[in-house]
Amino acid sequence: MTGAHRQRGGAPVGLIADLDPLEAGLVLYLRLYCAGPDARAQAERDFTLSLGPDHGPAAINSLADLCALCACHGRRPLVRHGISCKCLGADEACLANLVGAAGSGDREEAMLLASLMVRADMAPCLAGLAETLGLALHRMVAMADLAMRATDRTVTVH
Repeated sequence: MTGAHRQRGGAPVGLIADLDPLEAGLVLYLRLYCAGPDARAQAERDFTLSLGPDHGPAAINSLADLCALCACHGRRPLVRHGISCKCLGADEACLANLVGAAGSGDREEAMLLASLMVRADMAPCLAGLAETLGLALHRMVAMADLAMRATDRTVTVH
């Protein structure tokens, strides 16, 4: 594999700030999950706090399975940026679009995007994992929105 081919998926294509909350969350949690045991534990805590002790671990397992599937059956290694990097890499953008589409019920789009990332026979598996993860991230975004609205209703006197 040439240096250019190895880095193609890491080419900056935008900024995290330009993504919607679900897609930005996916990129952040992908980076955390892949950054080592301490960062992975933080992602696990976030999912469990947001989704509860039953659904949180199931959601993080979907992310783990998605990463493993990409590692084992990917067309090439998945490239990501560092946790605090503001850039959005090409592979991260593709994965964010995949999870966003799958979590919104657009299975045809999800299959198309999955087929770009993994072997054709594994694309349905990747799309299914993306759907599970996307639904969990939708719930996390909704919970964060509710929390934000609740704090907006308070009045500070002093």
